[in-house]
Amino acid sequence: MKIKKKRNARSNSPVVSKGTAFPFQVSVTCWVDLLGYGSMISQANYNPLNDTSNLAVARIEKFHQLIAQHTNRYFPALILNDGAVIYRDLSLRSRSVTYDFFVRCFRLFEDINDLENQNNFPGARMILAAGFRLRKRPIKVVSHHNKSILRRYREGRITAEEAIHEAAKSRDFAESIPELQSNFAFTKSYVADTDGTKGGLVGPNFYVDDLLFSSIPTWLIKEDLVHWKNEKLKLSASFVPVISIDKCNHPSGGPTEIRSGLEVAQILSDDPNVLSALRSKGKLRDQ
Repeated sequence: MKIKKKRNARSNSPVVSKGTAFPFQVSVTCWVDLLGYGSMISQANYNPLNDTSNLAVARIEKFHQLIAQHTNRYFPALILNDGAVIYRDLSLRSRSVTYDFFVRCFRLFEDINDLENQNNFPGARMILAAGFRLRKRPIKVVSHHNKSILRRYREGRITAEEAIHEAAKSRDFAESIPELQSNFAFTKSYVADTDGTKGGLVGPNFYVDDLLFSSIPTWLIKEDLVHWKNEKLKLSASFVPVISIDKCNHPSGGPTEIRSGLEVAQILSDDPNVLSALRSKGKLRDQ
């Protein structure tokens, strides 16, 4: 009689349990730069009251509105004048998060440049990069204004609805986005864009860190790799200039040519056992 071996229930379990968060995360950021805006506003001597600034002001407002329309829980953005950074932590369990962020960035890139082309503007350059970030708890500052709102509500001087509306308009004196602090993906994407043409990253193109790919996908239409290096900051990367993404069916979990956060971490650290290193630092929290 054959004895059936019991199936190990953990054999197919992911190497990282769901909700686990380490003090060091693998992040992707996408820096987008509105080309030529500085020269437009400089022609008005940086004076928004000058009639020659109207076109520049209208351009940047549409840029801000379009980015805001694309944002959601999984695609947040920090908008800074003629630039913006979109950010997300990669999943150590799945390729799907990497692929989702990549596609969302490309869709935003297409929409921005379609709008720019309609108005005969220079367009925008977008640089998507990967890197580690130090995961920090947000700094909580309870403002005197918020304390005042609570006190007046408890005393019955304002209703709950009035308190909510007033609190929604309240701002802290010190604001921070923890996901962008000590974020070296952000450093890479921003510095690469700052180098721009002199670093080989020319024009209104979409450049993707090749760390995100285990092999260059056949479903991409692209140009030749750009090998970028900043000697001063000792930063380097190879970027894939993506022209278009073909629509096709991919296996569950995302395209096999896309790397998960764990695979990206192995390349970044040059350590196939990087998960052990992450675990040795402890867990910040489990959700």
